[in-house]
Amino acid sequence: MNPFPVVISAPSGGGKTTVTKMLMGRRAGLGYSVSCTTRAPRPDEVDGVDYHFLTDEEFLDRREKGEFAESALVHGRRYGTLKSEVQAVLDAGRHVMMDIDVQGAEQFAAAYPGSVLVFLLPPSVDVLVERLLARQTENRAALLTRLQSARAELHEVDRYHYVVVNDELEAAVERVGAIIDAEERKRERVRGLDAQVAGLIHRLEQEITAFSQA
Repeated sequence: MNPFPVVISAPSGGGKTTVTKMLMGRRAGLGYSVSCTTRAPRPDEVDGVDYHFLTDEEFLDRREKGEFAESALVHGRRYGTLKSEVQAVLDAGRHVMMDIDVQGAEQFAAAYPGSVLVFLLPPSVDVLVERLLARQTENRAALLTRLQSARAELHEVDRYHYVVVNDELEAAVERVGAIIDAEERKRERVRGLDAQVAGLIHRLEQEITAFSQA
């Protein structure tokens, strides 16, 4: 298998992290690149598992050294993906699962042109707001900021290869899984294809010659 990054983006509350985690639990050929952030961890988050939690100074230092494949300022906090994390997963022969915002996705795709970009759409604004409220981690001002960001992010859908409506979680996970399956079978991703086809053509030419001379 020729591994490649799979980038999943969505507005906050769109389900990108949940879909990514479910796919990771079901498919052995996937690896996760743990992102960095300067925001504080939520109660259920673990450093090094959900994110690498950095100070602003640490983040800027690593960015200055060129260690990030992408980085962005989102809702007043910095987020980024370390090249070393991505390469470690690819070197292990696994697809890299990325759940990042549209700013980061554009940079990441430039750094890794073979990336598959998937945008998760919420089925409605009402559902999106309901999901954000259910987190109980946002005050009214923060919620407004996220809704404004969602509006801006939806304008970037045309940059993505695939769009999946996250109307029902299981169905959304299956759709993204089907996209990965299809991408694995793309001609340009099949390792050694040219040599395999050339070998088949050579053998056919031998058979054709043998039949012609019989």
